[in-house]
Amino acid sequence: MNSAKQSVVAIVPAAGIGARMGASIPKQYLMLGEQTILAHTLDSLISHPNISKVIVALHPEDEFFANLSQANHAKVMTVIGGNERADSVLAALNELSVNQVNATGDTWALVHDAARPCLTQTDIDKLLQSRDHHPQGAILAMPVRDTMKRSIVAKEANSAQVAETVCRDNLWHALTPQLFPCQQLKNNLAAALEQGVQITDEASAMEWAGVNPGLVSGRADNIKVTHPDDLQLAKLFLANIQSV
Repeated sequence: MNSAKQSVVAIVPAAGIGARMGASIPKQYLMLGEQTILAHTLDSLISHPNISKVIVALHPEDEFFANLSQANHAKVMTVIGGNERADSVLAALNELSVNQVNATGDTWALVHDAARPCLTQTDIDKLLQSRDHHPQGAILAMPVRDTMKRSIVAKEANSAQVAETVCRDNLWHALTPQLFPCQQLKNNLAAALEQGVQITDEASAMEWAGVNPGLVSGRADNIKVTHPDDLQLAKLFLANIQSV
């Protein structure tokens, strides 16, 4: 397999409202320095020379995306997303099939969270290069470093207790991007959703179909902005990345 000849299309599911941030607008449109979170995310994907297209799945009532400078970039196109992440990714994959946007049998989908603005070109390179060793697809991930605890199901809010310590051997934090052959990912996502399977990321759809995705060790600063405290941390990480 010659990965250098394979087309790569990035997919960014951005139809969520980010309720855990407690903000008045979707979290991907919160400012991070001089740009929004989503703008930083798109910059990292648009600027990579091996990514031919970036498809952004938006909420049907999105009022913010058109204001981003990246919205007019030649590589960028949009689709209407769904209620869940998997629905949005599938909508983007269906758009590829309909419009034949470089969608040959060798096309790969690189799916990245809208709220992970600190993605580096180096990590994209590592994931793309992994196709030579993981033709079934792979994800960026990070080995678990901390002691892991499983909690007792709490009867009241904010009253969780430790049930047991979980062995962290062979445990990884799943990150994004996640990279899979377009057609296989599309088929597996569609089949899993049709059967009511809970799909939390692209890898889980592939796992459900019997595929064992590869694991590519990624950078610890590739964080997902989920809570308000994450904004300041992401700002520090971005400043460090941009200064290198």
